[in-house]
Amino acid sequence: MEITDGSGTLPAMEYPDFRLDGRVALVTGASMGIGRDLARALAAAGARVAVAARDLRALEALANEIEAEGGEALAAELDIRDVSRIGNVYEQVRRHFGSLDVLVNNAGLGANHPAEEVTESDWDEMMAVNLRGLFFSCQAAGRIMLAQGSGRIINMSSQAGVVGIRDHAVYSAGKGGVNLLTKVLALEWSSRGVTVNAVAPTFIYTPGTAERLDQPEYLEGVLERLPIGRVGTTTDVAAAVVYLASPAGAMVSGHVLLVDGGWTAQ
Repeated sequence: MEITDGSGTLPAMEYPDFRLDGRVALVTGASMGIGRDLARALAAAGARVAVAARDLRALEALANEIEAEGGEALAAELDIRDVSRIGNVYEQVRRHFGSLDVLVNNAGLGANHPAEEVTESDWDEMMAVNLRGLFFSCQAAGRIMLAQGSGRIINMSSQAGVVGIRDHAVYSAGKGGVNLLTKVLALEWSSRGVTVNAVAPTFIYTPGTAERLDQPEYLEGVLERLPIGRVGTTTDVAAAVVYLASPAGAMVSGHVLLVDGGWTAQ
């Protein structure tokens, strides 16, 4: 396929390709919730998948499930707060599969804190995972991908990083940082073959959010802000991640893709 360089040559039309056959994807925070389903979706799209988190037993069960469905998976124990371990684990994944093509930075913490009640410990704990850990995860994967000359990094952000949400001062600050970090890394790395994007979901129904979303009064308050009329599913998030990881997303870099049902449109 010829790509125009300003000479007037038009590219030939090709249909978008959403498959990930043969590519190696690493998902952090994959032991439960959104991360678990992202790993399954990437495997269903053809990727060989490494799943990383603190709960090795849960990861091994997930890896077995992926392999039972015909995929290939590796479980890797990782606490993303331990920056000294990240590079070693990612190199282990590269050696095992032969490459590292996609990183999904999903590991994260969430909590509600009225701003006047936030403690130093609250701040440090959340930032250690949601921003510091995420950056050094990008760095470790980026070093491998830049050496390869190709790669996709997808950071999990949130609508709370785009608009303010009450009682989310620390969380929103961290996710806002993720969004700008994503843009800076895209500026530095895109010309060297590594795209960097973020996916920013609204409220997603998972075992972790069910306690709140199953409360009719709480759910009603959420739905009042969602023009689409429902909360999100892990499938909604996985669709965005698979797109950005696939050949179809090759021209997208430095973007924060909102999967928010219109929350931030108002």
